[in-house]
Amino acid sequence: MFESIIINVLISIIPLVIGFVVGRIRERRLQIGTPIEETDYYPFVTDENNMLEFDLDLFIRAMNHFLSHRNDLAGGQLIILATQNNVKNLLKAKEKQSYKKLFKKYKGDQLLDDTISYLENYKRIVRLIGESFPDAGIEILLHNLSNPAKALYVLKNNVTGREIEAPATNLVIDLKRRSLRKQDKLNYELNIGSRKFKCTTIPIYRGDYGLVGCICINVDYHYLNEEVRNNDETRNTFLNSILRTDMVLNENILSKEEFHKANLGKRHYRDFSV
Repeated sequence: MFESIIINVLISIIPLVIGFVVGRIRERRLQIGTPIEETDYYPFVTDENNMLEFDLDLFIRAMNHFLSHRNDLAGGQLIILATQNNVKNLLKAKEKQSYKKLFKKYKGDQLLDDTISYLENYKRIVRLIGESFPDAGIEILLHNLSNPAKALYVLKNNVTGREIEAPATNLVIDLKRRSLRKQDKLNYELNIGSRKFKCTTIPIYRGDYGLVGCICINVDYHYLNEEVRNNDETRNTFLNSILRTDMVLNENILSKEEFHKANLGKRHYRDFSV
């Protein structure tokens, strides 16, 4: 009898405990904020071809919702999406006033400044990789996609003729579409008039705020295939550029086996004589 009472009490308590824990989790998530894609206000739709499209009407609904229902994470994400999709120039006068309030409420200036700070490490990576392969027909650049209208942030070994702060509005949507399809944008070909490029685009995600930048590598195909391949002088210049060094260090980057073979006379990774 006593055991039966205890069991019944436990059975009654368990739902209460579960309810309490779930409630605390929900409360905590509301304090931190939930990602915008987990709400009913993610301002993108997919068409019949499963292509991702920005929806201005959904954005306006989201803006009005997050003005009256605070969600720091989703509100910040919405501001990033707004800058990526040139929303400021699409809104009517009354809606622009609402967007200003949203921008102020979720500290848009600080958010965008923090994104630039976040990209500083990538800025250094792009600069150093570019300086490792100068004058080789291989361009590397960094886009700040939190401001696509002035996206080009860092550019080394210019082969496309663009300048810093050149726009990249289409790039945002394309990367989002590929992310939805789980596709990499790797080793793709671009033909523009008589120019041809082999390109790779690597997206940069900032934690919960999503896509904020990308690193692009553009190889001038005709320069390498026609000038470098067929001209001894150009080929030597190209190879000298690739092989150029600035200092000599005493470090071992080989595996134990490769280190042993190197000391026996192996000269490169495709030298199978040792």
